[in-house]
Amino acid sequence: MTDRTILYTVAFLRALATGMIGVLLGIYLARLDLGPSQIGVIIGLGLAGGAGAALVVTIFADRFGRKRFLIALSIAGAAGGAAAAVASSPLLLGIASFFGMLNGMGRDRGAALVLDQAILPATATASERTRAFAWYNVLQDVGHALGGLMAGLPALLRNAAGLPEIASFRLTVGAYALLMLVTSVFYLRLSPRIEVDRAMPKHRLSPRSRRVLTKISSIFVLDSLGGGFLTSALVSYFFYERFGVGVETLGPLFFGARIANALSHLAAARLARRFGLVNTMVFTHIPSSLLLVTVAWAPSFPIAAILFLLREGLVEMDVPTRQSYVIAMARPEERTVASGVTNLVRMGAWAVAPSFAGMFMSGVSLATPLFAGAGLKIVYDVILYVSFRRLRPPEEIR
Repeated sequence: MTDRTILYTVAFLRALATGMIGVLLGIYLARLDLGPSQIGVIIGLGLAGGAGAALVVTIFADRFGRKRFLIALSIAGAAGGAAAAVASSPLLLGIASFFGMLNGMGRDRGAALVLDQAILPATATASERTRAFAWYNVLQDVGHALGGLMAGLPALLRNAAGLPEIASFRLTVGAYALLMLVTSVFYLRLSPRIEVDRAMPKHRLSPRSRRVLTKISSIFVLDSLGGGFLTSALVSYFFYERFGVGVETLGPLFFGARIANALSHLAAARLARRFGLVNTMVFTHIPSSLLLVTVAWAPSFPIAAILFLLREGLVEMDVPTRQSYVIAMARPEERTVASGVTNLVRMGAWAVAPSFAGMFMSGVSLATPLFAGAGLKIVYDVILYVSFRRLRPPEEIR
């Protein structure tokens, strides 16, 4: 297998696990008699653990080995998932979530992605870079989609094997841990070519790269705060409480959402070639936020589900374009830092928001996180366009 094939394979498997736990986690915690505030804190701790891991990766991975860090991240994720599968107390669940980097986002945006993004461009030419990222994200979203279907596994286990409800949830979380462990086996096959040349300077950014990275990272905070209000775990919990639907219904819904995401990534690569990376990021993202607001007002689950799927067909078009843009603005030896800093900022903001979302759901309204998330994302899009519309990547400069 080539390095790119290994990265693609692991991206699919990791997304399969993440897609499942993202739909399942909020309902699983609710079934353990935790309230919205506790659920929000535990989801936030998982994202905080991911942010901490991203910081470590950004600082040390190029020095001590990208491959070693990728394997270690996979094993830590498996251990945290296994612990969450057997724990019952909020304290133990919080510890498992933090150290296992449980990703309630429902999308694979963890520390391993930092290194994947740094490695992947070396397997493609500049003209192929956005397309390589697009296919990477397509495979992720196919994994997310199938993972959403796997979130219905507890109901299947109860109906087919007669397992008690909590036992069915615990076994499914255990399956998540097993998938994470399998990814470490694939990472063992990565070649030495993924490592950074020891002769290259480590973690030194050119003044231009530093300016761009500082500016774009500060803007990403807004988008990520918005995303933290809209984790799959919290959105599925919203549907569960508002419309009374269970994981057997939400699984297929999130399957459809991730298929819509996957198709949008391919469309994003084509749009970016014609209209540019920044334009594609902004002018597909704003309509998706407006659609999200309509989900909060929907009078019934079928209408809410349709609006949600329409939103998911647009919301992820900025992902491969954003990844490609950040990497294009950095030199090869700066890519781990560029990927690490931007992802670290995003994960840090994601970690903060779920706790507030849980409190808003308890004290204000179930739909409050949807309004807050949509509003923050629209502000982000406007600022991003104003700030970067004239700063184009090398392949767009004629």
